[in-house]
Amino acid sequence: MTGQATPQPAPVMSERRVSLIGAMLVAIGPVSMALFTPAMPEIVHYFGTTESAVKMTLSLYFAGFAIAQLVCGPLSDGFGRKPVVFAFMGIYLIATVLSLLAPTVEMLVGARFLQGVGAAVGWSVARAVVRDLFTSERSARIMNLMGLILAVGPAMSPTIGGLVLELAGWHAIFFVMLAAAFAIMLVVRFAMVETVQRDLSRIAPRALLQSYGTILSTPYFVLASLILAGAVGSIYTQATILPFILMERVGLTPSQFGAGMLMQSGSYLAGSLVVRALLPRFGALRLVPVGLALVLVGCAALAIGLHILPPTFLNVMGPVGFNAFGVAFVMPAISTAVLAPFPRTAGAASSMSGFFQMGGGLVGGIVCALMGDPVSAMATVIPAMGLVAVVSWLCWSRLSVPAAGLVVTPVAVAPAE
Repeated sequence: MTGQATPQPAPVMSERRVSLIGAMLVAIGPVSMALFTPAMPEIVHYFGTTESAVKMTLSLYFAGFAIAQLVCGPLSDGFGRKPVVFAFMGIYLIATVLSLLAPTVEMLVGARFLQGVGAAVGWSVARAVVRDLFTSERSARIMNLMGLILAVGPAMSPTIGGLVLELAGWHAIFFVMLAAAFAIMLVVRFAMVETVQRDLSRIAPRALLQSYGTILSTPYFVLASLILAGAVGSIYTQATILPFILMERVGLTPSQFGAGMLMQSGSYLAGSLVVRALLPRFGALRLVPVGLALVLVGCAALAIGLHILPPTFLNVMGPVGFNAFGVAFVMPAISTAVLAPFPRTAGAASSMSGFFQMGGGLVGGIVCALMGDPVSAMATVIPAMGLVAVVSWLCWSRLSVPAAGLVVTPVAVAPAE
């Protein structure tokens, strides 16, 4: 019949299934970080080392995660999403066992680097799978639902890590990580459907360099990635310094620290719920400046409060929660936009975007370590990263938006499949 639109084939996985699997994949990185943070002061005493040395267990974790981002995404473009997940989760399992058995802090630092390498696959592949199957507001809605589910893992992880630490010691935390890794591999094996065809031409060195050259020469991509690097990277940077502020300066126990971190991850969860309610009416793009305004308020409260007052739970975690609430408004639109121009190399684009975000956390953590005093670092570095996100948004918003497939006017969103 003439004039009738050709129906689009149904995706091989529903929105809900992609959201659930994607959230599990993405969560392994932050969960592995958050589970570990309550143990950091204890590890200082266990190995008879310094805070700076133990902070390297997180900084090198970020480094491994960031560097591996540049590899696992393109590999998944060539070999397929599932085989690459299995390979990198194998690296994660080996690294976790090495962490468990580490006789020195130097061995632990090296094992944590490898653990970051293995965990990197979740971030790259999850977002690439979304790009393989969905675009536009559907993609933004999935990114939001992934964020909702993702928030639960890191929200509970410091609490679980603190309780495990007090009940069974810091080594037991790595048994929890092993269980999580095995669960992910089972889900990928039996619930995830492959979304790309094997094509090794995509990972030939020349093709790979060309892909990254195209990606990095696109201002649309670079500026969007810098928004995420400043906003999300600030959350990762906080993970390197909050344990020492809240436990060493404020005086919380490991379990209290774990419960207190719910203010950060719980705020992100609350922000994601609010975003999900607002998406049908406003669309994802309109929510970004609202989120960045909230980030600025939280950053300003940190900069002012910690420079003039001694640290307390409320004047540290109040602004941190405000910042996390704002980041939840930023993620769906920008995570969708950053991949939109690259349908054939979604893995490479996802990897490079992830490199920016984890690289932001790595650089922020290194700067904080060099500053020495965690309170001064918190009051200086986190606001600076928020400012990077806002300035990048102001520049990015001047570029043409249609490539993102996102709308500014209110949209009707179909129910999730």
